[in-house]
Amino acid sequence: MSPSARKTAFSILLKIERDNTYSNIALDSALKGCGLDQNERSFAAALVYGVLERKLTLDYNIGIYLKSPISKLKKNVLTLLRIGSYQLFYMDKVPSSAAVNEAVKLSKKLNIGYASSLINAVLRKCAENGVSLPSKDDYFTYLSIAYSCSIDIVKLLCEQYGNDFVESFLKSTLQTQKLFVRVNTLKTDSCALKKALENEGVETEFGSIENSLLLKLNSSSVSSLKSFADGLFHVQDISSQLCVKAVNALPGETVFDLCSAPGGKSFSIAEDMRNSGSLFAFDLHPHRVELIKKGAARLGIKIINAGVGDSTVFDPSLTSADVVLCDVPCSGLGIISRKPEIKYKTIDEFEDLFSVQMKILENGSKYVKSGGKLVYSTCSINKNENEKVVSCFLKSNSSFSFDKSFNETGFMTLFPHIDGCDGFHISVLKKND
Repeated sequence: MSPSARKTAFSILLKIERDNTYSNIALDSALKGCGLDQNERSFAAALVYGVLERKLTLDYNIGIYLKSPISKLKKNVLTLLRIGSYQLFYMDKVPSSAAVNEAVKLSKKLNIGYASSLINAVLRKCAENGVSLPSKDDYFTYLSIAYSCSIDIVKLLCEQYGNDFVESFLKSTLQTQKLFVRVNTLKTDSCALKKALENEGVETEFGSIENSLLLKLNSSSVSSLKSFADGLFHVQDISSQLCVKAVNALPGETVFDLCSAPGGKSFSIAEDMRNSGSLFAFDLHPHRVELIKKGAARLGIKIINAGVGDSTVFDPSLTSADVVLCDVPCSGLGIISRKPEIKYKTIDEFEDLFSVQMKILENGSKYVKSGGKLVYSTCSINKNENEKVVSCFLKSNSSFSFDKSFNETGFMTLFPHIDGCDGFHISVLKKND
């Protein structure tokens, strides 16, 4: 594989490390016009996401062979060691000699040749000894290193779900994630779309719920498909599709999606409504509102009224709604497999979420008409963002109760190792007459 792919991966990872940039944004930006062919681009992307997914595991192993603490390493040297060790530990198709030698060569090209001897020695030890993990005697530390997740998050989830459950969850987040799409029923159906995709060379399977398909394809390739350009589908995980089923909007109804961008749930809701009724989709940022508008136009959806709106502040100009969806900002602990940088956050970074989530839910409830529904959702499995928020809301809002027509409890939390989809929470509340 070309050294230029490794150099590209190095540049992206260093930018993420130094600027705290989101991985998907940094990767997409760097790969545009980079001059790499498709195989090289795929290899660079695999290196970036692989290193980010396994960062704590890699650092633990690198640290074993250093005389000084790993924190003393310059970021460019550490990044190169991570790239090399990731190939040694997790890329079977890359020969060990290539992983070591290319890292040494690249260090000289990047003007860090002074560290080439160190890089060579550490990577040769990694190749010789394989992956090492700490003892299970300190189980939190073991889980943190084995599955590369901050010890703060590990402890939080273990307190809520138990050690064995959390280990199964963390293990699942390191597996290849499935790509599901929602069929645009305004233009086609599942069978016709499946055939159209297969004619484009995409292997597909019917999803586990109605109007969903599983694509055997890299997500970055989706936008190049003719069927995508024709608006026959949009990408949406099964968890989000189940959230839309909880909304259960009917043609002619009025629906509010208070935190809509980039619009996936709004699109599916509009399709369920058969393009009949009113769907108001809001986001705080104008450029994200434009994403909703562009997506709706591609899909041929005409009932979405997308606009800038603060979901924590009541807007008296709006009418009441049959259903209000509050898909609130959250920690994202259910989607760490897709956004690995989330795994390294501390609990302190989640402290303000409860207040924001409560404000949005309280505000959303004011728009619900009598007999209507209020749907609360997050892509988190943290009970403090889910059950705790809804429980606090219900204590101070006696006109609302769990809608048992959704299921026997009125809420559900989805887990990747159990449900085969993103981690996700859905609560369905009904406003009593």
